[in-house]
Formats: sequence, C-alpha cells, structure tokens
Amino acid sequence: MIEILPSLLAADFARLGEQIAQVTEAGVKFLHFDVMDGHFVPNISFGVPVLASLRKCTRLQIDVHLMIEDADTFAPLFIQAGADCVSVHQEACRHLDRTLRMIQSEGAKAGVVLNPATPVETLEHVLPIVDFVLLMSVNPGYGGQKFIPYVLDKVRDLRARRERAGLSFAIELDGGVTVDNVGRVADAGVDWAVAGSSVFGAPDPGQAVAAMRHAAMDAVMRRA
Repeated sequence: MIEILPSLLAADFARLGEQIAQVTEAGVKFLHFDVMDGHFVPNISFGVPVLASLRKCTRLQIDVHLMIEDADTFAPLFIQAGADCVSVHQEACRHLDRTLRMIQSEGAKAGVVLNPATPVETLEHVLPIVDFVLLMSVNPGYGGQKFIPYVLDKVRDLRARRERAGLSFAIELDGGVTVDNVGRVADAGVDWAVAGSSVFGAPDPGQAVAAMRHAAMDAVMRRA
C-alpha cells in the first residue's frame, strides 16, 4: 500500500502539534522534512534545532530531504537530531557513494534524489546501495507547484530497473501530488508519495490523507 508522507513545509507552524496529531490519527507513518540552504535551491527552510524539537513531539518516522550543497557536513547533525531517513541530491553530491554509505553508517536510511530533468540512469551504480530513491515531480525549492507529468515515466523506468536487478529500495515521489493525481502516481509504482499543500492546506489534514490513500488504493486495485 502506498504511504502518504505529509510535508511539513506546508504546515501551519502555529498549529503544528494539532496538525501532526491529525495526520497521525489518519495512520501516516512518516513526516517529510525539507531542508533548504538558499544555495542549491532558491529558498531557506528548516535547520537542525527545528528537527530536534519536532522529534520530541512525535514518534513518526521523519524523512529528511536535504536540498543543500554540503550534505556531508549536515547529514550527521540531522541524524543526531532525530532523522530516520535522509536523502541527498545526486546533483549536489560530488562523492555520492561515500555520502550514502556515511548516512547509513550514522544510523539512518539513505536515499538519493533526482531533479525532474535528471535521468534515472545516472543512479545505475548506486541503486544496490540506497534504501530509497526520491524523484522530484516539481523543480525543488518551493511548495505549491504543479505536478510535472513526465516524471511518471521515470517512476516506471526506475521500477523496471528495480525488478530486473532484484532490489528492494522504495520509490518516493515529491511535488504537486494531489487527490486528483495520486491514483496515477500509485499506478506508476510509487511507494511513498509526499504531499504538502494538498494535506495541510485542507480544512482537515487527516481527512485529506485518508482521501488520497483511498484514491491511490482504488487505482492500484483497478490495475490488478
């Protein structure tokens, strides 16, 4: 079953505890935590102290997406602060193999991220290493953007490569996911779907998660 990962970038931080409780009651297992440095992407978001505070108020898995240039320095700090999963951009890491193995040695699951225009084949040699692959379905840096449809072709390509190689990494998708397109997302083979505005922009985030999960399950059942 597809997992819906509410993205805290879209949350109301004046009501953060309430909103986390709502999505927790809806059965989510992960929270998505975007880190931006103003260099790799044109925006700045959360730092280590915010994650440390968040860790104290939830037992959910925290999926940290590092949209930063210096992942080697900051990944261990976020793991120490409570990150369960840490993903880094292929486009930002000079020594990707080393960085992924470092994240795992620090005790977190390691993921690699591709921007929309970066081909899946650039990951050929690290796919046996990773715990998950995150495909961006918007250009990173801002929430609320429109979904880029051709990324679903990349999902299918990645799923086929996983099957051929007998690997078990999860496929994650982030950007523009809504109740209207999550069925296509699930049908393409996504395991983890990140949703920000479509969850926390709804009157009841828990109900929004439930509706997205239902739409995804319907699509998968029709395929079967």
